[in-house]
Amino acid sequence: MKLRRPTTRRQFLAEGSVGIAGAALLPACSGEAPAVGAQPRAGRSVVRTLGKTGLALPVVSMGSSYAVNLVQTALDEGIVYIHTSSSYAEQNHERLLGKVFRGRSRDSFVVATSPDLPYQYFLGRGRSRNLGLGADSELIETSLDGSLKRLQVDAVDIFYLCSVGTREVQFEPYLEAFKRVKQAGKARFIGVGTHENEPAVIRAAIDAEVWDVVLTAYNFRQSHRDDVRDAIREAATAGLGVVAMKTQAGVYWDRARTRMINMKAALKWVLTDENVHTSIPAFSTFDELREGLSVMEDLALTPEEEQDLEMGDRLALSGNFCQQCSRCRPQCPAGVDVPTWMRASMYAFGHGQPEKARRVLVEHRAAELSCTDCDRCLVRCSLGLDVRSSSLELARSLGRNA
Repeated sequence: MKLRRPTTRRQFLAEGSVGIAGAALLPACSGEAPAVGAQPRAGRSVVRTLGKTGLALPVVSMGSSYAVNLVQTALDEGIVYIHTSSSYAEQNHERLLGKVFRGRSRDSFVVATSPDLPYQYFLGRGRSRNLGLGADSELIETSLDGSLKRLQVDAVDIFYLCSVGTREVQFEPYLEAFKRVKQAGKARFIGVGTHENEPAVIRAAIDAEVWDVVLTAYNFRQSHRDDVRDAIREAATAGLGVVAMKTQAGVYWDRARTRMINMKAALKWVLTDENVHTSIPAFSTFDELREGLSVMEDLALTPEEEQDLEMGDRLALSGNFCQQCSRCRPQCPAGVDVPTWMRASMYAFGHGQPEKARRVLVEHRAAELSCTDCDRCLVRCSLGLDVRSSSLELARSLGRNA
């Protein structure tokens, strides 16, 4: 299958998260750090305006990176927008950023966050990635107040309602709460974040005529990427800023992590869509940061990079990316929460983050994985993931009885 290159641009890399017990406990960064006092790179970055917000941002921003010196270097090297959430690392990511921002001019960076709200639960099947309608709207304002203290700022630039999976979630009572924090000056702009049923959620955000920004999953592996692309174009045309995430598409083509997706090519694929205004990759090393910075200077995909993105089709590799479409959920006769297990599998095998996989599965008992009771798996993943073997291997790797 020949990949269609997007006609507009935008991207956001996966929000990979490393479990940390506190802001003082930070992972080391591999790769050589820039020399103290080194001048920012001289390359020219592609800059786009984030819709009606008027914010001019380089097309590569920064997601959940967990080392103070790495975030500091990113800001020094020209990255402007830093993305976080009160759900990241038990709020310690916000505390880390508060240390980074201390002493910096407030107009030198853009910071966005979101409240940590409970997900929707399915009886006997754990939690969905969809926020649902059950959260107390008062938690939204309370959460933002906590974020402002941890970030050590008077206001955030963008405040997102994340994990939106249906049109209905954007309406009462959440919508009014977000309008209030904007009116109070605690958030300059408000946005919606989605990684499930993205086209419908994006179009609902347009119809609401309240939101300033949409944050959406978007990558070359999505089976519905054409529809996502069309919705992104409609959002940009309506004046909304568009931020892309999940652009790493699972990072590896195989669970053994022997064939890595060309990360530079995957990022370029998203950013060649000119309706994508910026992206938020999660950098964990200086080498990854340099690669992301280099993408900003030349977005054109080379013929070799285009071939790299088609490796999965050539070698019949399904990859590790789960697009959380939930089409698998009703297919399992045992009622296994397949989307959650596949998301955990993506973190464990694609991103190499078993602790994050454990946190995803914290609500699940080992007995809920019933794959050993089936002679054959009836679930057919829209992206070709081997659900049964992935689930069993995940259970074994995490030390669960399956």
